[in-house]
Amino acid sequence: MTGHVGSELSDRERHVLEAVVRTYVATAAPAGSRNVARRFDLGVSPATVRNTMSDLEEKGYLFHPHTSAGRVPTDRAYRAFVEQFMQPAPLTRAEKSRLASEIEHHGASAVERLVGRAARALGLLSQELGVAAAPSLAGAVLERLELVRVSSNKVLLVARVRSGLVRTVFVDLPCKVPEDTLVTLTLILNERLAGLTLREIRDTVAVRIRDAAPDGDRAAGEILNIFMHSGGELFDWPEARRSRIHLGQASVLATQPEFTSGERLKELMELTEQTDLLAGALGSRSRGRGIQVTIGGENEDAALSEFTLVTAPYRVGDLKGVVGVIGPTRMPYEKVCAIVEYTSSLVTKILE
Repeated sequence: MTGHVGSELSDRERHVLEAVVRTYVATAAPAGSRNVARRFDLGVSPATVRNTMSDLEEKGYLFHPHTSAGRVPTDRAYRAFVEQFMQPAPLTRAEKSRLASEIEHHGASAVERLVGRAARALGLLSQELGVAAAPSLAGAVLERLELVRVSSNKVLLVARVRSGLVRTVFVDLPCKVPEDTLVTLTLILNERLAGLTLREIRDTVAVRIRDAAPDGDRAAGEILNIFMHSGGELFDWPEARRSRIHLGQASVLATQPEFTSGERLKELMELTEQTDLLAGALGSRSRGRGIQVTIGGENEDAALSEFTLVTAPYRVGDLKGVVGVIGPTRMPYEKVCAIVEYTSSLVTKILE
């Protein structure tokens, strides 16, 4: 993100710019000098406001739609607003209660379900498109493996990682395996693999267990052979490759003026289908701290150039995920940032 945008402006330009942004966010109509002067006590005439707005346009903070006498903020104007003018907008008790009830509905369950509810709750409260990324397990550290017999030739591999998450995979066996062999295999696998990240296990499991078979235990050797040849697949879970993306209801955005045209609404619908794009946009943000805001052209992918993305990370043990919203650049930043920040802390608290 850029820094100190707007620092070169005079006090009058700063006041007028803030007034224009607030007017446009509230009305979704290009802001005219007379309307701005009437809505805000700037201590100057509409003519002075008009001249100042013209100066701001030359500096890249406003633009002039050809069908209107008013002006509209650019991405640069919103960046200046976020960095210099934005005021805290604490959530009301009712808003906090609604978020908690939406997210904790049916109790704190599996991480994926809870994160999905968080995305939906964010959308409902902010009236933007709620988004959330479940934690990527690639860097999660394996705490313990268990082999649980399901039938004579099938076992359940139960993997527990330090964040408290559990993943299970069925493994078909070539023969009936005695119970004491399962115990031996469990000890061997934990000795060789526990303490490693899932990425390390996926990439090196064959090497790590190659010479692990006990002498004379044919069944154990055959099963370890399965792990040698298929271990990478057994630990190649979708959530260990890339964070799974959850979206709220896109319909909450459909009522906003930006999406009244069929073309813009089509762009929005197409965006919600590009989960790889959204996973890429959200993936790196889990490593940050606090609120992150990218506006319009600041987004790396051109498909997001008409949108603002506001996110905050949450924690699940030693793993991180992201919650946030996507919406038009004309956004009530103060309220949206407060909602996203509170939601991230609430999700962390529930998961702890």
